[in-house]
Amino acid sequence: MNDPLGREQRSSGLLLHITSLPGRFGIGTLGREAEAFLEQLVRAGQSAWQVLPLNPTSSVFGYSPYASPSALAGNPLLIDLESIQAESWCPDLELSSLEVPAAGRVDFAAAERCGCRLETAFRGFCKSAPLRDRDAFNEFKKNQAGWLDDYALFTCFCRRFQTGHWLDWPEEIRVRDPRALAVARRDHEAETETVVFRQFLFERQWLKLKESAEQHGVRLIGDIPIYVNLDSADAWAHPEIFDLDQRTRKPGAVAGVPPDYFSATGQLWGNPLYNWFNGSSLNQAVLHWWENRMRRMLEWFHLVRLDHFRAFAKYWAVPADSRTAECGQWRPGPGSAFFQSMQKRLGPLPLIAEDLGEITPDVEALRDELELPGMKILQFAFDGDPGNIHLPHNYSSPCCVVYPGTHDNNTVNGWFYGPELDDASRKRVMEYVGAGNPHDMHWNIIRLALQSIARLAVIPVQDVLGFGADCRMNTPGRASGNWAWQLKPQDLNPGVLDWLAHLTRVYGRA
Repeated sequence: MNDPLGREQRSSGLLLHITSLPGRFGIGTLGREAEAFLEQLVRAGQSAWQVLPLNPTSSVFGYSPYASPSALAGNPLLIDLESIQAESWCPDLELSSLEVPAAGRVDFAAAERCGCRLETAFRGFCKSAPLRDRDAFNEFKKNQAGWLDDYALFTCFCRRFQTGHWLDWPEEIRVRDPRALAVARRDHEAETETVVFRQFLFERQWLKLKESAEQHGVRLIGDIPIYVNLDSADAWAHPEIFDLDQRTRKPGAVAGVPPDYFSATGQLWGNPLYNWFNGSSLNQAVLHWWENRMRRMLEWFHLVRLDHFRAFAKYWAVPADSRTAECGQWRPGPGSAFFQSMQKRLGPLPLIAEDLGEITPDVEALRDELELPGMKILQFAFDGDPGNIHLPHNYSSPCCVVYPGTHDNNTVNGWFYGPELDDASRKRVMEYVGAGNPHDMHWNIIRLALQSIARLAVIPVQDVLGFGADCRMNTPGRASGNWAWQLKPQDLNPGVLDWLAHLTRVYGRA
């Protein structure tokens, strides 16, 4: 199908979400700290920067980037206010009172408070922005109208009704009565324009960062969660593409995964499922929506990780009124026909298949048919099974991406020195990496990733720094306290960067 990793060049990169960059206002943004990180990547000999989904987040879902009210919008919390302050149309933007001290944790409440400054910025833009900026704003609205109008209105309704759970909205809004929506667009025009303006700023800043990354020789790797939230503009605006009752809009079945070794009752995610098929054919409405989604992500990124890839082969459907995922059933996914349709519409698809968990032969066959690289996680490699597919000597092909761990794993040091690894497994790790003592295990595991045959190795920044479990990004199943780890300005010091650059050269990835 295509070869997104390239057949010859070995490379490596770092995993760090934008929110985890240092920032004056409680959160990492798309400004000078992001540019500084690009410089640090280059000094460290790295040529890839992987981030988590860039879509809007919500306090209702713990600011998880995987639970967004839109699959197509950008996260306004990532907008750099200092760049806006430097614009000719916004010289009076006051920021000093918004500063918060660096604490190693994202202050989402402080970041939310910064949003009021964007309303001030919009007033300045409307009053005195030069013609070229006004033209760019109007062009953005025109080009993105297919999703942007609905997202802006959805955002306004969330505020008006004080909930994003649109099933609880008044019926005429819930079912999108044309007359009711026309009245709402008129009544909320100023508010929707502000929402659109934020998306314009995000888009402009992100594409500027992407251009800078290309100038530095760095590829940006994004992330597409396969499912969307029920409480999203996507489900509200396009109920026909989901398994929703067309009268009540309530889901008939929802997403999850079946019981396995890790969970006796499975995992009940609750996302609406796609109506993949119309009779025996793929549903053209679903394909059109995915085309728009995929196109937008490919405009943002050079490579994209496709989350929960196995659901494109078969997916677990759980009755919506279930309390656990035990009583679900497997349904056929769209398979290779989906990807062939996307490639016909969009050209080559530079995708990474997230093929973790209980992967069956049909999933492997689909991945291999599409020639997509899968993922190898070194923390999964030491269960004592000599055939473990995550052990580097068992990699059957260089067409894969190796990680010490992902955002859902502990840090290497938190994993190795903590209670989740038993003594027998800890001994296996030490024997495998050839460590006579357990010190600096993070560098031993990083070496393991870099020296593997995988064409791409991606290292979480926490592991480069040797941080412990308190710097973990996410603990699946934990309801709060996730997604908040943040770099401090002095953490990535020259010594660490130069040592990583040395290892990268030693193992032929520079």
